[in-house]
Amino acid sequence: MKNDTWGRVKQQLLESVGRNNYANWIEPLELKKVDNGVAVFSVPTSFMANWVSRNFSETILIHLKAANAPASRVEFRVEPHQTASAAEAPESKPLSKAAAPASQKPAEPQVQDAPADDLPGAPLDSRFTFDNFVVGKPNELAHAAARRVAEGGPVTFNPLFLYGGVGLGKTHLMHAIAHEIRDRDPSLRVLYLSAEQFMYRFVQALRDRQMIDFKQIFRSVDVLMVDDVQFIAGKDSTQEEFFHTFNALVDQNKQIIISADRAPGEIQGLEDRIKSRLQCGLVVDLHPTDYELRLGVLQTKAESYRAQYPELKFADGVLEFLAHRISTNVRVLEGALMRLFAFASLVGREIDLDLTQECLADILKASERKVTVEEIQRKVSEHYAIRLSDMIGPKRVRSIARPRQVAMYLAKHMTTRSLPEIGRRFGGRDHTTVMHGVKRIEELKGTDSQIADDLEMLRRTLEA
Repeated sequence: MKNDTWGRVKQQLLESVGRNNYANWIEPLELKKVDNGVAVFSVPTSFMANWVSRNFSETILIHLKAANAPASRVEFRVEPHQTASAAEAPESKPLSKAAAPASQKPAEPQVQDAPADDLPGAPLDSRFTFDNFVVGKPNELAHAAARRVAEGGPVTFNPLFLYGGVGLGKTHLMHAIAHEIRDRDPSLRVLYLSAEQFMYRFVQALRDRQMIDFKQIFRSVDVLMVDDVQFIAGKDSTQEEFFHTFNALVDQNKQIIISADRAPGEIQGLEDRIKSRLQCGLVVDLHPTDYELRLGVLQTKAESYRAQYPELKFADGVLEFLAHRISTNVRVLEGALMRLFAFASLVGREIDLDLTQECLADILKASERKVTVEEIQRKVSEHYAIRLSDMIGPKRVRSIARPRQVAMYLAKHMTTRSLPEIGRRFGGRDHTTVMHGVKRIEELKGTDSQIADDLEMLRRTLEA
């Protein structure tokens, strides 16, 4: 593959990942060779190699293939001369604000060349702002809370805890808050990173004996934002440090914003004291998307794609069709639309319903079958020969309570509904009742073969 091909791909990546991500992570890449289907890139540091591999390798590969490059895999390698030059560069910054000892390995402690300041956080995506966040009934409360926090002023919600399933907008809101806070007051120290990165920094500080520096950095910020906090569950030492960091920032009246895929009380392996701290602020659920929200997202994305593909014709009814048929999450929806525009551009056809069904056959097929809580209640009632009214009613006798718990368990694992929503569909029960029922069935299925058989049979019936 010629370098001019990589130059064209880089221009496409600039539009795809945003200017900040491009400048920090794509621009430093140097294409060395394409050998046996492997595109090999040289990078300045091992940290950059790991970061780009985790976050951008798939995007790079997609654009390489679109440019007809003979690559089926990408690799990122640190070359000796590059590591030395990166270490000697005057703008390179160590983890600590203090100077690194001369005897220290240069490539390891200098883990982050943060473009804005010396905070070892993750880069923000320029596309994730409040302006392009589509608001609907499922996410309006989360959006309003995020807006309030981003406006600054006295700390009201501390922490703000956003939770919901995959692709519902948690990360978008986190990035939007960070962008807004920085725009309003550039002097504020805003640190955004994932729980996995927090753990990585903590382990690295332990290894390099830089715990004092670690504590100083993480406890000197004005706003701490941790994404996907469920990933520190079960990591005792990391949880200990997170707990103390959390308390130190709260004591200083600094803002903390957390996201996870479930409510604090539902994260197994998370210490009770951390759950308690996370629940002391505002906990907001991002609900699964509804038709109006999905259509709004599609309309917003379609406008941007039309600017990229002005020659394409777009038939009426396509967006409405997609909003009805694809209801899993926004990421799948946006990916389907991007594929549709790219496919139509390549084959030179109008985007109509026929092309949509042809191009997105696999996605549409996967979205055909959607189990509902009501369907689960009906099937479980029939299986155990009880009345549906008893299933959702107040009776607590064992012959009814156990099937009810089975139905709650299946609703938790086979639908996208949150625990509070499931509780409401079971006669307005509290989400803690649902949690108890789910936990009880999880315990029984390992010891009671009849329960395990019932669950398997019901699952197959519902998925058929």
